[in-house]
Amino acid sequence: MHHGITDVEGIKVGHYTDLEGITGCTVVLCQEGGVGGVDVRGSAPGTRETDLMRPVNLVERVNAVLLTGGSAFGLSAATGVMRWLEERRVGFDVGVGVVPIVPAAVLFDLTIGDPGARPDADAGYQACESASDGPVAEGCSGAGVGATVGKLLGPKFATKSGLGTASLRIGRGIVVGAIVAVNAFGDVVDPEQGTILAGTQKPVVGGFLNTVKRMQGNLGQTILGLGNTTLAVVATNAYLDKEGANKMAQMAQDGLARTIRPAHTMFDGDTVFALATGKRSRKGEGADPSVVGAASAEVLAEAVVRAVTTAESLGGIPAARDL
Repeated sequence: MHHGITDVEGIKVGHYTDLEGITGCTVVLCQEGGVGGVDVRGSAPGTRETDLMRPVNLVERVNAVLLTGGSAFGLSAATGVMRWLEERRVGFDVGVGVVPIVPAAVLFDLTIGDPGARPDADAGYQACESASDGPVAEGCSGAGVGATVGKLLGPKFATKSGLGTASLRIGRGIVVGAIVAVNAFGDVVDPEQGTILAGTQKPVVGGFLNTVKRMQGNLGQTILGLGNTTLAVVATNAYLDKEGANKMAQMAQDGLARTIRPAHTMFDGDTVFALATGKRSRKGEGADPSVVGAASAEVLAEAVVRAVTTAESLGGIPAARDL
């Protein structure tokens, strides 16, 4: 096992990384199709094809999920993912061809690096070309290149974050994995100790502010932290139906709440996708969504911590390891 989301059978991950523009995108490929679900908790989301993942809608299986920087401009990278999949005849059969199903979500990284640098269709295509089921590059890679956390006092006092991944085996051969690009308004904390690992830096004296406590004081009226969003994919090799996959995504959001304080604010577009490949259990013998959902919250929390601990300083924003 690689201790990442690629430990889930049927999942590949690829990155497009622009270290000069400080942006990028990450594709989670599920070429044989995975039952998809989604849960959006943040109040400033930028998304594509999320409605089709609702249980009442027709399409059940997803071929890829794209996590991307570039704010809403970055959604164009999904076109490149679709092109790559169509060339391989992967997608929903519509008789005259296939339509690849590629939900996507964006994070805001325009205040670091070049604001005119955004992932485009070629970037999405390149991410697919680089995809593998091996170890996943973390930190300043893919959608995590421009990620920062702790924006209470604006980008000047933020801390560099990035992308993290983790996995967990829970019995009967079932594996749950997560990948996350952490670009949060709030602080990232150790879920066991409650200590701040990365967040808003204290001016002059150093260390980290406690964002929640400061918001409850006078700073609550002068928040500067626009432009955030944490994006994640959780996946399992168990079979879940669409209701189960949506429940998995919903429960996985608890992993963000355990590690990001505050999470799901008006300034975040926090979005969690779920994929169930069914490689371990099939329809009629699926896993309990509550069991898989609880595990997904645990593994997503671990991935969030890895996103800030593996990040490196970039674009004038220091990483926690350098503070």
